Amino acid sequence: MKWLRVVCMIAVVGLCVTSSKAQQAQKNMPPDERYKVDILIVVGHPDDDIEVAAYIAKLIEEQHKRVAVVYGTRGNSGGNAVGWEQSKALADVREMEARHSIASYGITDAWFLKNGSDSPGGDVLRSLEIWGHGQSLEEVVRLVRLTRPEVILTWMPGYVVGENHEDHQAACVLATEAFDMAGDPLVFPEQLTAPRNRLGINNYGEGLRVWQPKKIYFFSDATDLDLPKGKGPEYKTSDISPSKKIPYSEIAAKAWGFYKTQNDFTDAQLKAFTEAPIRFIRGKSLVGGTVTGDIFEGVTPAPIPYHPLAPRDPKNRQPAFELGGPWSFYRMFAVAHNLTEMQGFYAPEAQVAPGGIDTLWVPLLVRNDTDAEETVTIQANLPNGWTQMPIDQNFIVGPHDAFPIQLTIKPNDADKKGTWQNLSWTASSDGKQLGTVTLRVQVVSNGLPQ
Repeated sequence: MKWLRVVCMIAVVGLCVTSSKAQQAQKNMPPDERYKVDILIVVGHPDDDIEVAAYIAKLIEEQHKRVAVVYGTRGNSGGNAVGWEQSKALADVREMEARHSIASYGITDAWFLKNGSDSPGGDVLRSLEIWGHGQSLEEVVRLVRLTRPEVILTWMPGYVVGENHEDHQAACVLATEAFDMAGDPLVFPEQLTAPRNRLGINNYGEGLRVWQPKKIYFFSDATDLDLPKGKGPEYKTSDISPSKKIPYSEIAAKAWGFYKTQNDFTDAQLKAFTEAPIRFIRGKSLVGGTVTGDIFEGVTPAPIPYHPLAPRDPKNRQPAFELGGPWSFYRMFAVAHNLTEMQGFYAPEAQVAPGGIDTLWVPLLVRNDTDAEETVTIQANLPNGWTQMPIDQNFIVGPHDAFPIQLTIKPNDADKKGTWQNLSWTASSDGKQLGTVTLRVQVVSNGLPQ
């Protein structure tokens, strides 16, 4: 009977081992907590972060929020106020300026897009082309999945007076696209593939997780300071830092001091800039809340599921006649990304230097949704003394095609600096009006080529 007792004992031990294994089920390794943030700021250049520095400094000190920054470029062009360094050397300097600046008020993590070259212009589509739109988007999606932000802050997706640097706009486009894509397992799935052996030397799979941010807010440096008013929360900068005993506006000013290569503010300008209230535009919230409520209103620590974009309504057809270029892009962009509060947010506007020393580029777009060729006539209504090229106003548009029309406008030499002028164009075909577009133009030197 000894053998029977031995068999029974083996069976009991086996059951105990099986039970023990069941109790010790493996738990999935969590993402790297070192880089989890509450806010991810996505901007174009080193120094753009100063736009929201006073607000962020207060969040970090008083609410212990974690914040990181993604820069679209390393600031490799522009003037250098303190030395001869230019191009790649200037980028090396400005990256360090940025790291020192944000560290002064509590941000330790920053990333710079690999292909983001500083492009001093005003057309978002040009910047996206230079950066390599797809590759840069992949990087931003990766960083959203790595940092898992609750809220994304970025520049306003718009082409208006002041808010017209193409790198600012490119940063906001990428940030908005990443907001809507980082939670989708079919977007850059190679980032989500688990490594076959994470302890080995092979690099198959990146091992990230999908992540759906909860809110996205925009900020602006538009000339019209009231443009964002009432479109999102507003924060004063005069509150006193408990640890440093100075206003947060002064903390922001000190942070700006690290950007010595870009020292283009007078003391008075810097004071006015940093002491102005910080206004955000609510782009989108997936957790409810009010338009002007706090940025973290409705935000809880728990992850939320992926929110796919709503299918586009086929009835929402593109107009037969509209401003082309960035204006057409942003109209479609706001609809495609469900930015309901940005749709019709501002009237199209641009800048041109006074005195006839500069010209204004105006792209028009004519669409033909019919099965036959159409001859379209464009009639301009310009301010007195303004001229345009080409003069020919007739354009043949093929069936189911779009005709991009590139106009060069020269202002009246006598128009005074700072005045606003309204320009409009009307399109018609076979006596039927296709539509009228209007562009509001400020006669003022800008410094950024279109």
